[in-house]
Amino acid sequence: MHDPEKSDSGIVAVKPTNKAGQPAAEPVEPRLGTKGNAEQQHMHRTQSRARMSQSLDRVRQAARLRKKERFTALFHHINVDTLRTAFYALRRKAAPGVDGMTWQDYEADLERKLEDLHRRVQRGAYRPQPSRRTFILKADGKQRPLAIAALEDKIVQGATVMVLNAIYEGDFCGLSYGFRPGRGPHDALDALCVAINMRKVNWILDADIQNFFGAVSQDWLVRFVEHRIGDKRIIRLIRKWLKAGILEDGIVTIDD
Repeated sequence: MHDPEKSDSGIVAVKPTNKAGQPAAEPVEPRLGTKGNAEQQHMHRTQSRARMSQSLDRVRQAARLRKKERFTALFHHINVDTLRTAFYALRRKAAPGVDGMTWQDYEADLERKLEDLHRRVQRGAYRPQPSRRTFILKADGKQRPLAIAALEDKIVQGATVMVLNAIYEGDFCGLSYGFRPGRGPHDALDALCVAINMRKVNWILDADIQNFFGAVSQDWLVRFVEHRIGDKRIIRLIRKWLKAGILEDGIVTIDD
């Protein structure tokens, strides 16, 4: 049981680093007869983003000023505000995980659920569920495996990512586009197009690492994270997700 802590040049054209930990908010579509609820939700979301931004701004500034510092008190930033912001950043029509819970299901009585989730996370009682394995068809006819997390796991992961982004976004180089807030493949292609038009380019390397995520050593991944993250409870959360496993055809498999 744990009580909450108190703390406080490549060739591709470089784009400025985006602000971390601020996923795009989706507009609320109020149901008929729920105008008051919609207004209250909007107020909650606005207040949550403001409080979260102020809190993480201090972490962000410290990370940029002290590049070698290990942050030992981050866990308290995973609070109801960050959990709420993470929930509203989720895709509303995403397929459910093993819990069968949709975004709309969880939105009902949301504040009570977030308070309960926050208590479980802070007390160490939160237990991730296995992700559900599914496959999508690629353009070449092959299938790409996907792992769909349970909804509460998505929420806690999203809140944790916001905290980690406050640190790592200041460390990443400008030509990095993978899995970063406000960036994606189209931004990388735009930057590549600019580079080709501005410089003499003799070759372009297009490479794909087969089964990259499945082949990453979890121990090395955690050791790498620990260079900047010294909060053992954040590390414990990451290890829990890594060991939660994948459910496929009724069998749970866990990678090393």
